Amino acid sequence: MIWAQSPAVVRAPATSANLGPGFDAFGLALACYDQVEARVTGDRLTLRVQGEGEQTAGLGERHLVVTAMRAAFDKMGGHPDGLTLNCVNAIPHGRGLGSSAAAVVSGILAARALAGDGADRLPDAEVLRLAADLEGHPDNVAACLTGGLTVAWRSGEPVRLLRLDVLGALTAVVCVAPTAMATHEARCALPAVVPHADAVANAARSALLLAGLTRDPSLLFDATEDFLHQRYRAAAMPETAELLRRLRQAGIAAVVSGAGPSVLALGMADAEPGPAAVDSIARETGIAWHVTPLKVDRQGATVQPGGKGVPEPGAARQGRSTNQAPGPGVLPAGGSTQGRATKPATNGPQSRECRALLWC
Repeated sequence: MIWAQSPAVVRAPATSANLGPGFDAFGLALACYDQVEARVTGDRLTLRVQGEGEQTAGLGERHLVVTAMRAAFDKMGGHPDGLTLNCVNAIPHGRGLGSSAAAVVSGILAARALAGDGADRLPDAEVLRLAADLEGHPDNVAACLTGGLTVAWRSGEPVRLLRLDVLGALTAVVCVAPTAMATHEARCALPAVVPHADAVANAARSALLLAGLTRDPSLLFDATEDFLHQRYRAAAMPETAELLRRLRQAGIAAVVSGAGPSVLALGMADAEPGPAAVDSIARETGIAWHVTPLKVDRQGATVQPGGKGVPEPGAARQGRSTNQAPGPGVLPAGGSTQGRATKPATNGPQSRECRALLWC
């Protein structure tokens, strides 16, 4: 296998999964990023980590970015003799904001970019499937790969996703918890079965949420009501449950971000109550929540050209974010647009916000 002589730089966004009722299916990409620079060098692994998770540099081969790269190299049929990785992290770890998904996606895309024919050896559909297998579920990795709002599901063996553009004025306010919680701990709180009536109610809210995020924001409060997981996790994260209760009591469309313990509030830029109300309510709890307004990332993970495995300029997806334009030469992580629905609908004033992208 021919390896790229120059480094590959991958930037991956934070993500919030579930969004209330969309358990293990919905994901939203947020404009907070981890960056990985990978280069083929020498005959050993050199790993540096700055920012969030600096202590993980000592994990070496067990670091999640490295694990993902090794899995991608296995799929492509070869490993380089040595690697040098520089990771600069901004996504909080263990807070329900997709830090592990960003690591997995970064590792896979970096490995693909370093291989001379990586895009052929590991096409987009395989990237998605491998990322979902490593992460354990597809919701976060789907949003991380494509940006925007995603619905992910398994159809037999393949993993598939539908990408939707959210309303342009949608705002997200993240209340980052002061302490971490492992995803597996949060999952242990879930029951094996739920009442049929709750399942029905959740299905209705999930459908309503898609409409609220892409067409009619007045639906967001009702649409973010969950019946499947948040109430069962409340005892394991009482501070999260209390903040969620207060925010929703104030009419704010708030949900547990992913498996928690952070909280995500969704709304429109000019709506009341707005981001300032979220911050005020969080302060009233007496807990050291870090309240941060974040734009929606509409581009997904990007690869900066450096090796032959990087997609050509013509492979860029439509729907690039107007909030954060990429730097010169930065491309979306996906390859060809073949097989994706990218032509926007033209019926109605909001339909341009609902362009769909389907990875098969």
